[in-house]
Amino acid sequence: MSYKSDIEIAREANKKPIQEIGEKLGIHSDHLLPYGHDKAKISQDFINSVQSNENGKLILVTAINPTPAGEGKTTTTVGLGDGLNRIGKKAAICIREASLGPCFGMKGGAAGGGYAQVVPMEEMNLHFTGDFHAITTAHNLLSAMIDNHIYWGNELGIDERRVVWRRVLDMNDRALRDTVTSLGGVSNGFPRQTGFDITVASEVMAILCLATDLGDLERRLGNIIVAYTRKREPITCRDIKADGAMTVLLKDAMQPNLVQTLENNPAFVHGGPFANIAHGCNSVMATTTALKLADYVVTEAGFGADLGAEKFMNIKCRKAGLAPSAVVVVATVRAMKMNGGVAKADLGEENVEAVQNGCPNLGRHIENVKSFGVPVVVAINHFVTDTDAEVQAVKDYVAEQGSEAILCQHWAKGSEGTEELATRIAEIADADQANFAPLYADSMPLLQKIDTIAKRIYRADEVLADQKIRNQLKEWEDAGYGDLPVCMAKTQYSFTTDPNRRGAPVGHSVPIREVRLSAGAGFVVVICGEIMTMPGLPSRPAAEAIKLNADGDIEGLF
Repeated sequence: MSYKSDIEIAREANKKPIQEIGEKLGIHSDHLLPYGHDKAKISQDFINSVQSNENGKLILVTAINPTPAGEGKTTTTVGLGDGLNRIGKKAAICIREASLGPCFGMKGGAAGGGYAQVVPMEEMNLHFTGDFHAITTAHNLLSAMIDNHIYWGNELGIDERRVVWRRVLDMNDRALRDTVTSLGGVSNGFPRQTGFDITVASEVMAILCLATDLGDLERRLGNIIVAYTRKREPITCRDIKADGAMTVLLKDAMQPNLVQTLENNPAFVHGGPFANIAHGCNSVMATTTALKLADYVVTEAGFGADLGAEKFMNIKCRKAGLAPSAVVVVATVRAMKMNGGVAKADLGEENVEAVQNGCPNLGRHIENVKSFGVPVVVAINHFVTDTDAEVQAVKDYVAEQGSEAILCQHWAKGSEGTEELATRIAEIADADQANFAPLYADSMPLLQKIDTIAKRIYRADEVLADQKIRNQLKEWEDAGYGDLPVCMAKTQYSFTTDPNRRGAPVGHSVPIREVRLSAGAGFVVVICGEIMTMPGLPSRPAAEAIKLNADGDIEGLF
């Protein structure tokens, strides 16, 4: 049996004008800045006008550790949002924008799949409304102004060896990880070693996604530490006088984007920090606005719950004063089999024992999410090769963990396939069973915060941090940054820092390679193991198959 591709399904969508989608949430067309007919930005004036509205219920969708078998977290987020609307609830979806890097690399797009998608899919996965380009430009404006300041006399006394602000590009390009700039003689400045990160790892991205308005955005941008003097005194973006111009570049990018699902339900798509090297959640502006307009808001956090959900709880919810009413952990039979030792080529064959052997990975995530005081439901994202016995094995295991698993068929059936999940989630959210609390207190020392996540979420025995890193953390505490949360940069494929260790390993260590202070975003980035802040392309990048056909339509994007 052949199935239509995601892009074919998206192209056949019966989209409604974006003004009609806005009306569903009470947004008059005067408050929408349209980008074509099917996407728009929501005006700040409108956002300000609804702040007295009561908040809806916030539902987080997270997942097990990703495997090549596929999990479908965004697909489930969209499917659940559609399902809630199907059973008569007023629901909205909040997801992240797609990065061009993984889109042309290996991961693919970020608009859902099958009959649970957000459209326009092609544009969302490409330039969309230009938000990422604005972030890239604002970030690199600051880079240019730092080097320009040094060139014209270095009035602030910046130590060129201690410039910590790198450049960014929204593309996977390993050749730019470490570079030397200003070669070519006196007129080009002073040569120094630097490098590029991917745009979604930029502190500007994190700031845009955590800022509450333009004033807060400018304040946070000004707080970015870009360099140090020879006396180790910090130099900020405000000292360089770049914060005002950066805010101007980001003025439109700060406004949340409104689009729609295949079933014409409202979806906010805004911001996109990576979850393995940043905090992995869509913007606070989009989430808080959606909560003022809908009774239920379904949002996602990137990769597995050990990364995305942990940061959603400990960073985003802490900073924005949010509290989820329920959490959905997405799992697949295929991924359970892979965690149970089955090769990707053999996933189509029934293997109940392998499913059972792989379930401890799911169990670990359930336990971790529950530790935040929030009720958990498992969504089994159905694949056509799944057998009844395999699905039942997952349900039985989850029941033993004191939770429940519900089979979802949204990829094939849209909202019809998530009615049961939507009904149960609405019941849980309405019962107000959650007693949410972050994992650690603001006042806890930074190294202890890192240790808490490593031991309670990753189940590590120890954190390996040399004296240089310990001294750096202590210096930041002495400088007044000790109350900040920590943002772990780690492989998404495992609870450990080894991407090849599947399942639910114990007895491992978490080595810290580097720590970075994101004073504007308001967290300390902890880089663990071999994780890269500028990914590379695989041996056969997805870009090789992407092209325009004879009709001018895009092929190969998904």
